[in-house]
Amino acid sequence: MLHASYYRPRIFPYNGDVADAEIDRAQGIDPDITRNIEKVEEIGRDGKVGDIKKASTITYRLTQLEYGSMEIWRKITNKADSVETLDLNDFKTPAFDICAYLTDDDGTFTGTIWYPKLRTSGFSLSIGDPDARIERGFDLVGEKARILQGANQYLIYHRHECASGADNDIDLSAKAPAVDPNVADKYMFRVLRVKDDTTTELVETTDWTYTDGTKILNIISVTTGDVIKVYYTSATAPDTIFTENDSDPAGLLADSVSVYLYIPATGKPSSADYLYRIQSATLDVSLDREDVKEVGNKEVVKRGVRDKTVTVTLGRILEKFTVEEVLAGKAADWGIIDVDDLSDQVTLIVKVYEDNTKATFKYGFKATGLSPTGLRGGAAVNEYVKPEATLEGEDLTITTSEGELGV
Repeated sequence: MLHASYYRPRIFPYNGDVADAEIDRAQGIDPDITRNIEKVEEIGRDGKVGDIKKASTITYRLTQLEYGSMEIWRKITNKADSVETLDLNDFKTPAFDICAYLTDDDGTFTGTIWYPKLRTSGFSLSIGDPDARIERGFDLVGEKARILQGANQYLIYHRHECASGADNDIDLSAKAPAVDPNVADKYMFRVLRVKDDTTTELVETTDWTYTDGTKILNIISVTTGDVIKVYYTSATAPDTIFTENDSDPAGLLADSVSVYLYIPATGKPSSADYLYRIQSATLDVSLDREDVKEVGNKEVVKRGVRDKTVTVTLGRILEKFTVEEVLAGKAADWGIIDVDDLSDQVTLIVKVYEDNTKATFKYGFKATGLSPTGLRGGAAVNEYVKPEATLEGEDLTITTSEGELGV
């Protein structure tokens, strides 16, 4: 049997010279594969003619504990570790593979589940209550899933940086590629070239050849500094499957964040914009993807996002109308607040710290151009009044720079 303790997830960014990594602090992984099969019938026949098989639909839900690291955000946007700031445009075109290396209770490796070229369709940051663990959620989409076992049981990623224009033979003998049992003489699943920050998928014969006898992958033309990224299957394990992360916090509680709400027109954010008495906070992003195919090709050839929606939900105990005052751009204890006068240019900032001392800033979120779309607040017997405000916009920044956040 396979236990979650031995389900080891790893992510491989598609674009750029970006290293692969294990997925830390995962709490739930829920891939769902839908095979799109269309039954064909015809007049004059009792029963179906056959089936038309379209590309499958893959949805992949990943939940993680917040642990103060921007690593996963950089991987799903195909950005280097040195990148400090991301916005929603960075999620449009990147793709990535996620696989899980599987070992049973007896320590026997059983195979790999591989989801190629996933894209991000949404994500969230959720704080359920003042004592809750902070959680992240990621919604991913794709078209393919592969189960690797036997002679093909390991997914191998090999990176080669060309030292010169003559450095075009890549020796793969240390982890010998296995032939695809479904396609004769197919050994490579993907060969990419990264040149000057541009990633190109190379074509067999035209751009590269592979000789199984020598285990040599030959790239027909390279220049100094080109990075070749190779993906294939093997009976030999990769050097690294999962490295346990004991340096970052195990997880963060709600007391390790600071939430600010303000209207930019009233000045720069300050400690005066800190929100007190917040009972819950959710930041939810939905990306309306436009991933395009073409006639004569079953693959997605262009990736994009039509529209972006950022939804913020804040729950609190009703003590003062501080949130409403901020949303209306009014001073404390303002006599009358008309909900029709609420601003449509509200900014929310969430700062994530290493622990509840808030001595070490890790990273944060800044949602701008938010407009209040709902204000709820009723009463129940023997309960305190707990109003809720919902705001919506389409811009979000994720950054390790406090200066970028402005507070």
